[in-house]
This record gives sequence, structure tokens and C-alpha cells, in this order.
Amino acid sequence: MSVLKIKDAASCKYDQVSLGEIMLRLDPADGRVRTARNFDVWEGGGEYNVARGLRRCFGLRTGVITAFADNEVGRLIEDFILQGGVDASMIKWEDFDGLGRDVRNGLNFTERGFGIRGAVGVPDRGLTAASKIKPTDFDWEHIFGNEGVRWLHTGGIFAALSETTAETVIEAVKVARKYGTIISYDLNYRPSLWKSIGGLEKAQEVNREIAKNIDVMIGNEEDFTACLGFEVEGVDENISSIDVDKFKAMINTAVNEFPNFKVTATTLRTVKTATLNDWGAICWANGEFHEAVHRPNLEIFDRVGGGDSFASGLIYGLIETGNASMAVQYGAAHGALAMTTPGDTSMATKSDVEKLVAGGGARVVR
Repeated sequence: MSVLKIKDAASCKYDQVSLGEIMLRLDPADGRVRTARNFDVWEGGGEYNVARGLRRCFGLRTGVITAFADNEVGRLIEDFILQGGVDASMIKWEDFDGLGRDVRNGLNFTERGFGIRGAVGVPDRGLTAASKIKPTDFDWEHIFGNEGVRWLHTGGIFAALSETTAETVIEAVKVARKYGTIISYDLNYRPSLWKSIGGLEKAQEVNREIAKNIDVMIGNEEDFTACLGFEVEGVDENISSIDVDKFKAMINTAVNEFPNFKVTATTLRTVKTATLNDWGAICWANGEFHEAVHRPNLEIFDRVGGGDSFASGLIYGLIETGNASMAVQYGAAHGALAMTTPGDTSMATKSDVEKLVAGGGARVVR
């Protein structure tokens, strides 16, 4: 029996829709931002990356709800979205003032890191069109009630951009729940984003309100502690690892307070170097915990987006199999593969993921 009651595909225009900001990623390849003379250009955003992975890797019908300033940079990001096969018809276009004083598009300069030099992200996202999104900017009744969406994904990065984006997430999840859409939310706590709209107190106020309508909650121990107020003692931040037993105890506490949670999940990562991580994942469903195959000493090419690809693999597994144990394997495998290529978004195929889930290795394919 499926752990989730997901609407039939024939009754919905979209299998999945993401609500969030999408930025232009500028990548100095093997170098550093401060010394770069050329940049590789990608698109990326925590919520969007999930929709793109579900479309390009797993073949689902996905769309994105976001906003851009209507200029050449915005149209470039749109072009990336269209190349990824994600429906762009719900994008809200804002008139550009010619300078970016009132509205602009977000940039994200990202170093991949190597060895003892960690990855570095330098976002430039003030006054972006997405940060100005208000609940009334979109017809939620039409999207979820008339067109139909099987699954909505959004997250704490978008909710933290402004007072109005927080309000937008709250409104969107309420209407989606009204029409039986499954809702996933990645807590993705970023203190620098919440700082300007009220800090930790505001993060907990907003996320606890959002949590009341979430079916699938994604986040690590820091996320659950900061965003929802559930404490986990003994986590060693220096090695970026997690005590699985304490995490399980925290989840049991969380689902008692939020009985609407049907699935919770997180990646299990120990950072040895920027290019060598131990990697795994765990999820809870129906009172049971399921762990993915643990992959020690996973070689990392570009870690950014690995968690988003875990989320899209998990969602695909839940939609297609309804089995939480299988879904977390899909998530962990897809996340691992996504970190072997550059850019925020996955370049893996479904056959790549299924091969890894089945225990396949890295021998050459001819």
C-alpha cells in the first residue's frame, strides 16, 4: 500500500510544480570567483532544481511558479528552464526599470571547492522579482483546482526571502491541501536570509505555520532545530555529520506534534573534504525508518544541488512506487549522481539511477 494518497495523473495537468526563486549561477569552473576571467553559466534554485530533476531525469510533467524582471538576464534564465523541459507558463514577468533599483534577477556565484578548500556560494539576490512575490500574484484556485497538480514542492529558502514570500508559501500550501495535492517542503535553513525579516524567531513562526499543511518534510537536524524548534544534542558541526539515533528521536517528537507529516527525510552526509564525502539518506513513514545504502568516500565533483536531487529522487520514488524504502534509495542514488557533474541541476538519467539502486558500479559503458 502506498504511503501517500496521490491524485491520478489523468486528472491533473502537472505531476509536480515547484514554487521558488531561480537564479543565474556563475561558476568559475576549477578556479575561484575572486580571480576568475570566465564563468560557466547555469540556472539553479533549491525548489526549481527538484522540478527540473523530475522532468529531465524521471520524465514527469513539471512546472515552476516564480517571477523574473523582464530583461535579457531574465529571458536567459527562462531559456535554461525551457531547455530543461519545465513548464514556464506560470512565470510572472515584472517590468524592468532599466537599472535594477526596483526589481532585478538574482545571481549566484558558486565555487565548487576542492580537497581542503570548501565550496563557496556568493548570492546576489537583493530586490529580485521573486522576493517581491505576493500571495495575490497567482490564481491558486485555478492552478490547484482547475488545472490540477499532483505534487507541490517548495521550501524555506523561498519563504525566507521576504515577508510576502513567506505569506505566499502559507497561502499556496493551504490551497494545494484543499484540493488534495501532496505537498513537500525542504526546510533548508539559511540564517543569513531570515536575518532581515526577523531572524530565528520569524523562521520558527513561519515554518511552524507552513508545517501544518505539509505531507513530506525534508530537512537535516539543524533545519528541524532552527525552523521547528526541535532540539538535537551532540551534533558535531565541525564534521557536518548527524547522529542517526538522535535524529530518529527528534523525528518521533516532530510527527507527534505534526501528525499531518506522512514522510520525513534527510540526507546523511559526513564531509571529509570538499571532494570526498560519506553519503546516505534516511526517511520515516508510517512509524518506520528506512535507510538508503550508505556510500562511504563518495567522490564529489560539485556538491551544490545534491540535496535537491535527493528530494526529486525521493518524490519520484514515492509517486511511482508508493514505497518509502524504495523511494529513499532513489533519492540517495540520484543525489549521489547529481554531485558527479557541474551545475545545480542533475544530468543523470533514470537508467543511471536505477542501475545504482540495483547495485551497479562505475565500470565503463560501451
